[in-house]
Amino acid sequence: MPAASLAQLTLAAHSRQPAAMNALAQALVRAGQPEQALAWYARGAAAGDVTARIEAGRLLAYGIGCAVDLRQALTHWEAAERQGAAQAGYLLATCAVTNDPLALEPQAVARLHAAAAAGYPPALRALAVLHGRIDHPHQQQRCVSLLERAAAAGDAPAAALLAERLLRGEGVPAQPEAAARLLQQLQQVGVAALPAVHVAPPDGADDSSPERVRFTPRAMPTRRHAAPLIEEHAAVLSADECRLLILLAQPHLRASQVVDPDDALTHRTPIRTSRGATLDPVLEDFAARVAQARLAACAQLPLTHAEPLSVLCYAPGEHYRAHRDYLPAARVAADRPAAGNRLRTVCVYLNAVEAGGQTDFPVAGVSVQPRAGSVVSFDNLHADSRPDPDSLHAGLPVVAGTKWLGTLWMRQQRYRDW
Repeated sequence: MPAASLAQLTLAAHSRQPAAMNALAQALVRAGQPEQALAWYARGAAAGDVTARIEAGRLLAYGIGCAVDLRQALTHWEAAERQGAAQAGYLLATCAVTNDPLALEPQAVARLHAAAAAGYPPALRALAVLHGRIDHPHQQQRCVSLLERAAAAGDAPAAALLAERLLRGEGVPAQPEAAARLLQQLQQVGVAALPAVHVAPPDGADDSSPERVRFTPRAMPTRRHAAPLIEEHAAVLSADECRLLILLAQPHLRASQVVDPDDALTHRTPIRTSRGATLDPVLEDFAARVAQARLAACAQLPLTHAEPLSVLCYAPGEHYRAHRDYLPAARVAADRPAAGNRLRTVCVYLNAVEAGGQTDFPVAGVSVQPRAGSVVSFDNLHADSRPDPDSLHAGLPVVAGTKWLGTLWMRQQRYRDW
């Protein structure tokens, strides 16, 4: 933004009018000056402005222009919630996903419902995804209805999820013409087509509801190997959750890199020929955090131990040669050393690959076939924290179709701020 424009906004902001202060703060964020933006949002928040409270909370929660201060962020959001801001309740619910590693606390669920009832599009979408996990016609229809409301309000991810359901007859009779219209509109705004994802609703109608959100898998895992421990978990994520993670990653895909054990830096290398995206926490929404909490539960660890989710896309012929996930000491020392090394890896298959793309463990003699919504988890360290070289694994070349894979690397101790 030209300096003259910022100067004009600054002059207007000195009137102490909330709209003027917020306009300046927004411009400062766009200009790469989040520290100054936070100062102006804080002034607006102190004056009781709802928008300023929400935005100041976002900067504080994500550590943008400041150190992370979750307590102060929650204070701002709670004040905005008392003023009737649906977005504030949604943010509070999103933040609460990490409070309990086993389930979402009832207050967070209630906040999500309240935000959806107020018509806040991301809350409508998130609630739709929760309904979509439940294997009952009423819940499936409710999922579609909520996606329709969110899409009508301009929520592009909801429109993309809705288009897939209309195309494939999930929750409603197939409506290919309506799906085609939606897909065309999405393409015009830069939303790429999704791969086919076929996953039956993972939760039974008898023991699940959108009011009771559990993270732990319903079924016991299948142990494929004892040392290192390798387990398969069936039907962890729903089709909507798989599609949502792909949607969040698609705009950010870049050529994948790997950590060099010699210099602890990341490099582009023929060892790994996929494209990938790391979901910075600021990109995550409620449903994406719940999906990650489900993945973390497969490792029997809280989501706060996880590095940011990595989403990979492999085209035919692409692969990831045999490698190990534990980090060299220099990399651990450079990136939150108190969190320790990568204790476990959790990989979720986001679609079914037409041919190839297995996860292969050559030392253990185990090969895992990609199945949409299912997870393979494995240990990278011995019980005494020494790296386990037998955790060697590879992503075999994709022969036909594409392969979408989400990966959470779980550290030994807390890695995330929340």
